[in-house]
Order: sequence, then structure tokens, then C-alpha cells
Amino acid sequence: MKKKIKISAAESQVMEALWRKSPLTPEEIITRTANANGWGAGTVRTLITRLLRKGALSGARREAGYFYRPLISRADYVQSESQMLLDRLFNGQVAPLVAHFVTQRALTGADLKKLKKLMEELEDDNG
Repeated sequence: MKKKIKISAAESQVMEALWRKSPLTPEEIITRTANANGWGAGTVRTLITRLLRKGALSGARREAGYFYRPLISRADYVQSESQMLLDRLFNGQVAPLVAHFVTQRALTGADLKKLKKLMEELEDDNG
């Protein structure tokens, strides 16, 4: 993500709908987000307006109506949010984050196998 755009949890629900399928009309976004989150149509429209102002969405009129699409990829959003979490809670260090999850959650054998494989791949790439 070139410029950091802070997206709230509620706004991220609108973005998720658009990352799954875009472009969407306001009505389609409402259908995909309102009931699942207990929101009215006005709430969803407000979230769309906020995302437009932040530069996270673009809107365009077409013959069939007004359509929105994301200007931020989901991968860039996840990268930015992950980095902010890492910076805020673990001083930007990955090892303490992994240690936290390993000690706070019961890892399955499959989880451990995936972690080992990932570490081996990273070592091969760096070695």
C-alpha cells in the first residue's frame, strides 16, 4: 500500500464484500453486509462514503447504475494491518509474535508441521 489508509473494523466488512466481487452497486454492498452485521442501509452507505473519502474506494456511474470498486488490494491491506499489529504489540519483531501464539494456543500436529515446513523454506531462501 503506497499510502497508509486506516480502515475500521466496520469499513473492512464493506471492503471484504468488494474484494470478493467488484464492482458492486450500493444495493449489492448493502445486501452482502447489512444483515450479517446488524446494520441498516444508512449505516452501509455511511461506511461507503467514509471509504470514498479515505481513498479506499472509487465509484463510477454506468448505464446500469453506480458501481464501487476497491482501490486497495486485500493483500496490501493485510500486509499493512499485520505490520501495524507487529509494530504495536511486538516492537516489529516476528519471533515474539510467533512465541506468543505457540504458548497461548494449543497447536495441532498439522500446525507444527506447517510451521516447520515454512521455516525450512525460509532458511533455504536465506541460506
